[in-house]
Amino acid sequence: MAALALFTFASGVSARPAEARTVRIVAFGDSLTAGYGLPASAAFPARLEAALKAKGLDVSVENAGVSGETASQGLARLDWSIGEGTDAVIVELGANDMLRGLNPAATRTALSEIVRRLKTRGITVLLAGMRAAPNLGRPYQETFDAIFPELAAAEGVLLYPFFLDGVAGERTLVQPDGLHPNAEGVRRIVAGILPKAEELVGQVQDKGR
Repeated sequence: MAALALFTFASGVSARPAEARTVRIVAFGDSLTAGYGLPASAAFPARLEAALKAKGLDVSVENAGVSGETASQGLARLDWSIGEGTDAVIVELGANDMLRGLNPAATRTALSEIVRRLKTRGITVLLAGMRAAPNLGRPYQETFDAIFPELAAAEGVLLYPFFLDGVAGERTLVQPDGLHPNAEGVRRIVAGILPKAEELVGQVQDKGR
């Protein structure tokens, strides 16, 4: 009888589903992530967190954006910006490299090291791509634009091809400087990247099963 009770108890314990936990995401980038010119509640990380929660996902999205930052500067602060317990990182860097006309090889090297370091820590990565402005010339544009899909393929990480897709060049979706998204522009960015962000959360959850 006692053995039967013990078996029943053990079976009940093993049958209980694993407790759900909050998936911790860090949005790591420049002013496009930081929310330049916007209140914190309208910045990309806050809006993405709200959109993921509306999908029924238990997540937190931390804002680790620094305005004006290049990929190399992001690499320099990576280790202390991404805290212990981080499950996933959205890497959004490269726009300032392009605006300053920096050598795409340096951008590629920095982004590659960022992704590799995150993977070494067991952190799931979503790489947000950037595209060069046409006025920089076709050779620069082609070399720069290729960084993101090639890096994502080489490292086996998720890719959202163009962070400003549907926003860049749209006057109603950017601030007066013509570069940074306004609140409606951020909503458009979030709507575009949301399926990839859901996939990112799914990959984290699959690791824990």
